[in-house]
Amino acid sequence: MAGTVTMYSTTWCGYCRRLKGQMDREGIPYTEVNIEHDPDAATLVEKANGGNQTVPTLLFEDGSTLTNPSLAQVKAKLAA
Repeated sequence: MAGTVTMYSTTWCGYCRRLKGQMDREGIPYTEVNIEHDPDAATLVEKANGGNQTVPTLLFEDGSTLTNPSLAQVKAKLAA
């Protein structure tokens, strides 16, 4: 499971902090990328969200994304 989820976030995003805390508590590993410091990551997030830099955006190993998902949605995606 390690390395299967990349979370695109910003330092000021409350939704990002909440989801990170939930994923940490559940033991779901992820790699975090701050889109404010990585222009390529910001572009990826824009492509996944109709031109918007909406975070958190999660990228899964299969190339699919979820935008501002609940913990239940993340767990369901990882179980699929």
